[in-house]
Formats: sequence, C-alpha cells, structure tokens
Amino acid sequence: MPPTPTYQRSRQLLATPLTHIRGVGPRLLQILEKAGLKTVEDALYHLPHRYEDRREMRRIAQLRDGRQEVFVGEVLASGETLTSRTRKRLYEVVVGDGSGQVSLKWFHYRKEWLKKRFPIGARAVFTGEVKRFGAVREIHHPDAELLGDKTLEQVVAEDPLSFGRILPVYPLTEGLSQKVARKIFKQIIDEFAPSAVSPVPADILRKHQFPPLAEALRDCHWPEHPGPDFDLDGGASRPRSALVYDEFFFLELGLALKRRGVVLEPGIAFAVTHKYTRPLAGMLPYRLTDAQRRVLGEIKADMMAPHPMNRLVQGDVGSGKTIVALMAALIAIENQTQVAVIAPTEILAEQHFLQFHGWLDKLGLRALLLSGSLSAKDKAEAQARIKAGEADLVVGTHAVLQEGVEFKRLGLGIIDEQHRFGVLQRGLLRHKGENPDILVMTATPIPRTLSLTLYGDLALSVIDELPPGRTPIQTRVLPENRRQEGYRLIRKELEQGRQAYLVYPLVEESEKSDLLAATAAMESLRKDIFPDRRLGLLHGRLKPQEKEAVMTAFKNREIDLLVATTVIEVGIDVPNASVMMVEHAERFGLAQLHQLRGRVGRGAQQSYCLLMQSIRCSEDGRRRLEVMAETNDGFRIAEADLEIRGPGEFLGTRQAGLPDFRVANLLRDGRILELARTEAFRLAQDPAFLTATQYAETRQALLDRWGSRLELASIG
Repeated sequence: MPPTPTYQRSRQLLATPLTHIRGVGPRLLQILEKAGLKTVEDALYHLPHRYEDRREMRRIAQLRDGRQEVFVGEVLASGETLTSRTRKRLYEVVVGDGSGQVSLKWFHYRKEWLKKRFPIGARAVFTGEVKRFGAVREIHHPDAELLGDKTLEQVVAEDPLSFGRILPVYPLTEGLSQKVARKIFKQIIDEFAPSAVSPVPADILRKHQFPPLAEALRDCHWPEHPGPDFDLDGGASRPRSALVYDEFFFLELGLALKRRGVVLEPGIAFAVTHKYTRPLAGMLPYRLTDAQRRVLGEIKADMMAPHPMNRLVQGDVGSGKTIVALMAALIAIENQTQVAVIAPTEILAEQHFLQFHGWLDKLGLRALLLSGSLSAKDKAEAQARIKAGEADLVVGTHAVLQEGVEFKRLGLGIIDEQHRFGVLQRGLLRHKGENPDILVMTATPIPRTLSLTLYGDLALSVIDELPPGRTPIQTRVLPENRRQEGYRLIRKELEQGRQAYLVYPLVEESEKSDLLAATAAMESLRKDIFPDRRLGLLHGRLKPQEKEAVMTAFKNREIDLLVATTVIEVGIDVPNASVMMVEHAERFGLAQLHQLRGRVGRGAQQSYCLLMQSIRCSEDGRRRLEVMAETNDGFRIAEADLEIRGPGEFLGTRQAGLPDFRVANLLRDGRILELARTEAFRLAQDPAFLTATQYAETRQALLDRWGSRLELASIG
C-alpha cells in the first residue's frame, strides 16, 4: 500500500487540470467547465445528487410502485400519442417480458430518434421510477441499455459499471450523459481519490468515527457496501457526513480565530459615566424592558473590557434594538470617541439619522448623515467634519466604508440589518479606527444553523421580549376580488380614531412594470375611496427634511392614512396605527413583509395586516403569503424564508466573505455544524494551535480556504 501523501502533495495532485484525464477531449472539457469543473478536485467534490439501486433485476410483474427498478423488457408498441387530459403530444413505448407490461413515456423528446431507438422487438435493460395511475403502471424518461443481439449476461459482463451495483446519478449539464459522466468520474476517483488527505486533526476524526477523506470521497461516488443510514436520494450517509464535517470545521475554525484575534487585540476600555445615557433614559416616554436592560448590560461589559467588542444583537421587529444601540453609542461618545452607524440602504440610513439626531440634538450632540447621493461638495464637507471630529455620530450607507472617509477617533461601529452585510464589511469598518468596538443589529431572526455560520465570530445577545401591552397582529391574505373588504376594515379602524398605512412597491409607474405606484394610487384613494380623510405620501425620493415632516405629521395624528413605499420598513413607531394594507404583497421577501407588518401592532388595540395578492402570483409568492398569515413568529418566518429561497441566496455567501460550501447543506446538516463548531472553537482556544508543527497542515488548509478574508497575520 503506497504511503499517504502529505497535505501539500495532496493539494498539488488534486489541482491537476481535467485536460490531463484520459478521454476528456476539447468538447467534453467545455461541457465540464460549464458545470464549473476544471480540476480533479472539482470533479471529486461534484457528488451524485441521488443513486440508482441496480443490484437486483425484477420481472415486470414484480415492479414496486414508487421505487427505482431495473428490468429487461421487449418493445411491444412504439409511437407518438396524445395525453387524455391536456391533449399534449408524448412518445410512448410499451414493453413486456411475459409476466406483465409497463408503459414508458417521454414528454420531451426527438421523435425520429426514439422511433429508431425503440423499434418493435427491440430488447433493453430499463431503469426508472415506477408510477401507478389506476391500473396502469408508467415510467417517465427511463434509462435504457439496448441489448441488440447480445444476452443480458454478456451486456452486464461488458459494462460492470452500469449493472449489479448502486450507481451514482450526477447533476449534469446538457450534452453529457450519465454513462459518460460515470466513466470519467470513476477514472478520476480510482486515480486521484487515494491522494486526498483531510487536514482535520486525526484525533478529531477518530473521535467522531469519520472515515478518511479518500475513503469518504470514493464511497460518496461509488458506494460499495452502503450502511443502514445510506440514502438513495443522496442526502445522508456516513461518507457524505465526513465531507460536510470537513467543510464546516474549517468554516467554524476561521470564525473562531477571527473572534479570538479580536479578543487578543487591544481595544478601548470605555468608562461608563452615564453622562448622556441617564438624561436619555429620563426623556424616553417608556421604561426599557427587562430584555433591553439585560442586553445593554452585556454590551456595557464588553465596552468596558480592554479588547474590542464584537457582538450581535438579534431582536424581532419592535423589540427596541434601536434605543439599545443609541445607549451604546452614547457610552462611546461620553468617552470622547466617534460612532459610525451603517445601514444597507439610503432609506434606512435616513430613517436612523432622523431618529438619532432628534435625541442627540436634545443632548447637545452632533449627528451627520453621509450617503452616496450627496453632491461632491456636500460629501467633501461631511468628510472634513468627520475627520476633524465635529460629528459625534455618523449615519450612512456603505459610503462610510469607502476610502477618503477618515474619523478623528472611531470608538464604536454599529451595523444594522447585518444579513445584508458580511465579514468583509465588518473588517473594513474596523480599519476605520484603532480596533473600535463593533455592534451588529438584526431584526431578521435567523435559524440557529445560519447564525452559527454567518455570525460565528460574534457574541450573541437576544432581545426576546416585546414591550408590554402588544396584541398579536391578525394577518389576512386578500385576492384582488376582495379588495373592498380590505377598504371596509380600514374605514372601520379610521372611524374609531385609528390610523392606517397603505404600502406600495414603487414610487412612480414605470414602463416595464405593472405595479401600482404610490403616487398614482394616492390620487385615486384621495378622490374615490377616502375623500373625507387626510392622506399623506411618503417615499424614497423625498428629501430627509420632507420625510421627517410627513412622519411627524403622521405621529401627531394630522394624517389618517399614510400612503408609502417600503421607506417605512423600519423606524416609524406610531402606536395608534392599527392597520396596514400591502399592495402586490407577493413581490416582497418574507423578511421585508415581516418588517413591514411590525409597523402596526405597537399599541394595545387589535391590529391588522392585509396582504393583497395579485392575479399573477407565483407559487413561491403564494407560499410566502401563507407563512405570513400563519405566524407572527420571526424565527418560523426566517426558517420558511430559508426553505423557499435556499441557503445560498439567504446567506449571500460570497458577499458575506465566507468560504463557499460544495457539499454541506445548512438546512439538512445543522447537527454536523454544531459538532464541527464545538471542536473548532476548542482547537482555536489551544495556545499550541498557532505554533505547534502537529497543526501545521490544519493551519495551511485554513489559509487555503479562507485566503485573505481571515485577516490574521499570526496564522501560517
């Protein structure tokens, strides 16, 4: 048995281009590259998405409904036909073996090719899933291996890769058949899989009884002796779990070291004098909840420590994160440092600015708004004020992270709606000062597996309590033909002295869009539907002062009905507003709908959210609206969002500055993620990890996977 290669040698071998593989010519290479496969390593990690069990051939009479089956049959009839229900064309081949018959159907086909391939009397080995419709059994788009004039035994002997075993079924691009893919991947597995070495420390692999990487790769592609946990749908098996663990381990090890790196670096040890926080508490029209006070205590403890804070505050819509963030900002300001607040959009940045500067003005402090839409002159002026230390608190978009924005002394960075930012942005913000504290906020509840992935380097605080006196919001989905029902409910609430929101996705009608626009709708509502009511309009193109004037008028009950775009997604707190109607609700994401709904239900009275569903509503859109109607629970909504959109889009992995997953699935593999996290964080705490030779390969693998995103010079 040849010696196991070192990790470094393994990396070199697995980097072999596919051009070196026998049988991979220019045309096949083009097809493989289209699927993102350029090296041997790419091919090794291009795992089957399911398997076919071809270990046993059955007679047609023995075929089991709902199962993948393999059988030999003779063509009894072959030709184009029409479906009985929709009258669409399909190609049908009836085969028999003396014990019974089964119908094979193709819905996407080339007629002449199938006619030539399956003439009456032709014999073949067929594989496919058996479906039953009444008394008739069918197989759609089966795999077929023609016998020609050979016996079954001859065909099986000539092609041992296709029969008598469990076969991989690969996700393929057009132009590549399963048969060719199996041949190529089998060759790569046989030649290169033995060279694959896991850089996860051997004692950790032994502890969890994971097979060696070479064995795991081989068994994922060509399972020889599948165990009892083997899943024909390709989801779960011990070998696959080993590959998933490998990916999660290095993800979590990187996050653990980022956190440890932050802890090791010197930061600002803030003193808490209550110079501004106590006066602010006295101005607030309510007392902080126990949850807010607990989280504020955790933040204060972090800020007083001599190393940088790196904390995530997660709280559902309306739980009061903003005021907690403002209190933290005032601690930094009373220590003669500046604060940067970053929001993902100009609208949200403006909202935060309007909220914060109101309080800061009363405390004699200076807030400044910095956004991409400022003129060059205004931007230069704002940057000069920030650099001179004339702004205590700077609110802005990612424009704050750009070159040219310099702080006199940045003490605290606050990032809002963190799911739209990532590890990279946090790093950029940290470089704006000398290791400032970082506080991250999100109202988007995130399933545990995702928060361990996206926020693995952050300490977590949860505001798990809504202010007292809140009544759960009733949510109704209304199709277009029930619009008047929605208007009647709004009218009833207005008659009782309440206020309402009508939310539209666009400000003005665009040529390419059929959406109702807020400005056009405003006229119709004012003239035809609520002529006796005071209406206000709020949208993103208004200047900050104009927005503030409209919001203040709504708060002061000078406006009954606020027609708005998603500008009201966060920041407005009007307890008297009890009903919201959202037009084209299916066009919004779940997180956004949940945020919008949080604008009502802020008082003790019953509140309503009416989601208007368009005629042309997609299946995903319908599912989103159903989830909203079923629950007010932000975590349940986040999980549904993850199921509908999938982890890639939900996470935005590349944008988040995290390594990509080739095998792991965050929805399915949460248990393995927890295991990997525990071991990775334990290893990161070991002082020997950064220097001992026994961990040299693990450190190198970490750098290979994270690259410069790790930002820790002490590794290597």
